Amino acid sequence: MLRFVREDVVWQEVPHEVSLAYTIAGCPLRCPGCHSADTWNARQGRALSPAYLQRRLGDYAGLLSCVLFFGGEWQTAALLDCLRTARAAGLKTCLYTGLEEAPAALLPELTFVKTGAWRRERGGLDCPDTNQRFIRTADGAVLNHLFWR
Repeated sequence: MLRFVREDVVWQEVPHEVSLAYTIAGCPLRCPGCHSADTWNARQGRALSPAYLQRRLGDYAGLLSCVLFFGGEWQTAALLDCLRTARAAGLKTCLYTGLEEAPAALLPELTFVKTGAWRRERGGLDCPDTNQRFIRTADGAVLNHLFWR
């Protein structure tokens, strides 16, 4: 089962969307310079089940347009259940992963995916030279330009 360390409503991580965001516990990647290193312990946080997610989506009914997961791809089946719950509620979905590609099983349930490990020297999505990519899965379009100022 997925466990989350933080639950937030965010506006910048998925451009033009109001997202309910979950920072998932237990990331095995441990990227140098990770801003969420405090979440690496898989035993911390609260359980994130489809039933819990459905209740929270009800709490925010009419206010959200997307559900965002910071990680969780290492538990593909559990993440798929949550992605399907969000899609059934009519919401877009997004995954931020440090992998170069998201697991293929997740792609049909994702509207957007951010790929690529954090590399301090390359910067994040707001840097034109980043190694990270923000992709619209329907057509594979890279939308990094939406983060540039």
